[in-house]
Amino acid sequence: MEYAGFWRRATAMTLDSVLLGIIQTVVNIVIIAMIGAASVAGGETDDAATVGMVGVIGLLTFVAMWLYFSLMESSAKQATLGKMLVGIVVTDTDGNRISFGKASGRYFGKIVSSIILMIGYLMAAFTERKQALHDIMAGCLVIRKPTST
Repeated sequence: MEYAGFWRRATAMTLDSVLLGIIQTVVNIVIIAMIGAASVAGGETDDAATVGMVGVIGLLTFVAMWLYFSLMESSAKQATLGKMLVGIVVTDTDGNRISFGKASGRYFGKIVSSIILMIGYLMAAFTERKQALHDIMAGCLVIRKPTST
């Protein structure tokens, strides 16, 4: 097993962030246009309704990102689109495919990796098996995709 290094992992995360950012921007534009159209048709906007809609959008974004990462990493591909592009996969510590539950634990562990000034992510550059904090918490590895011979 060849562990995926920090920069390969960072590249995959950047690719996923760009992809998800584009999708989120398009969805936000559509929602803002719908709010604007409703405002024009009704003459006024209800500030409470707008704030509520922003909260719903935030919640939906969080759920969509959780499902994207957890479903993709627990799928037969074992990788998000960004990881696929750089040739890495997520496994358990024995190199096997992870469950949706383990992938979810890994995703929510990323919150911990983030709130401690991203140090949880930086750990991947210094640990023996190139694990970030969320990998250690979930019992996962990120490795180079094995090539078929």
